[in-house]
Amino acid sequence: MEWYAALALLIGTLIVLMLLGVPVVFAFFLVNIVGAWVFMRGDVGLTQFMRNTVDSLQSFALLPVPLFIFMGEMMFHSGVAARAIDAIDKLISQLPGRLSLVAVCGGTIFASLSGSTISNTAMLGSTLLPEMYRRGYHPSVSIGPIVAVGGIAMLIPPSALAVLLGSLAQIGIAELLVASILPALILAALFFAYIVARCTLRPDLAPAYDQHAMSWRERVMPFVKYVLPLLSIFVVVVGSIVSGVATPTESAALGAVATVAATAAYRKLSRRNLLVAINKTMRITVMTLFIIAGSVTFSQLMAFSGASGGLSALVLGSELRPLTVLLGMLGVLLILGCFMDQVSMMLITVPLYMPVVSNLGLNEIWFGVLMLMILEISLATPPFGMLLFVIKGVSPGTSMREIIVSVAPFVIMALVVVALLIAVPGITLIVPEMIARRGG
Repeated sequence: MEWYAALALLIGTLIVLMLLGVPVVFAFFLVNIVGAWVFMRGDVGLTQFMRNTVDSLQSFALLPVPLFIFMGEMMFHSGVAARAIDAIDKLISQLPGRLSLVAVCGGTIFASLSGSTISNTAMLGSTLLPEMYRRGYHPSVSIGPIVAVGGIAMLIPPSALAVLLGSLAQIGIAELLVASILPALILAALFFAYIVARCTLRPDLAPAYDQHAMSWRERVMPFVKYVLPLLSIFVVVVGSIVSGVATPTESAALGAVATVAATAAYRKLSRRNLLVAINKTMRITVMTLFIIAGSVTFSQLMAFSGASGGLSALVLGSELRPLTVLLGMLGVLLILGCFMDQVSMMLITVPLYMPVVSNLGLNEIWFGVLMLMILEISLATPPFGMLLFVIKGVSPGTSMREIIVSVAPFVIMALVVVALLIAVPGITLIVPEMIARRGG
């Protein structure tokens, strides 16, 4: 069978199953069974499929996934994150668009403690949106910032999705985790500046309201008490990786222990909170591991059938400039993001993209960060952006049209940051190169 026919069979069957409503996990397993039978000599291929399924889940590099997810769930269900949000609110009370800025700052800080974009958005939405509406905030400076900053959890470690991408693409997980930090901070700073500028020019978008006068000590002390200790968890996770003291797996374990210790120190550690966090973590982890198990065989089928090699040869033979190929790949991801979830997008595109990236001589860490940026943007693109529905769930009185319009400026800003990273790749490589020098 020609490579293009094999590609059409594998991808086509997968898309049809998804359109029929088959869950992603089972869609990949069904495609793998068909592909193993067709391309790997029937029952021999099915035996190999079962071996791949077992082997794919025995990787030590996958342990950060449940640990990072647990950190976010523990912070969310214990209420520690909500207390930190209130402390940030007191600190920046003098600025225009105060609650919107709280969303950006609080969301960025919570992203450094959570590997879950959904938890980040749900926490910010349920905590801040009711107060924003009560104060007369316009949706463009209330819903927009919450959805936009919710996706930053995908970029700042601990990021379970970055671990998953690194594992699927066979690129350094530690380097990918830390390479996303600067782009995420640039994105948050851009959101912050946009809100300040817009609310200064249009004060009616975020009406000011009277509040009791607070001394500088009253504004700063809650931040010192409820935020700085939490930031130490981020320092533990990232610092141990950057310094070379710990691997990503070991740093994730340190982060999980530090999270439990923090909730205990704030007297928020209870049996109920712990069990709820563990239950949520196990559900998400089992789903993720099933997807990984299916994706490994899918990647092998793409290679064994000649589909990935044929597509790579076609792209290289077209003599297109590497930048053109790169933009094309990112463009396909943007389109897929309008209709698919992030994990499905990765599973379909990574086996096709990585051979092309390697043959073009592109830096794999840089490409991984760009891919994470596009995946982050696709969380907020209509019609099926996941965070659009999360925020709809916590603001039932708001129409989907209002949500999409309010998020649009932030999507554009995120695309501007992607363009910046393409123009200046060194932004993503500063911290990974620091790790490499320490390792050398």
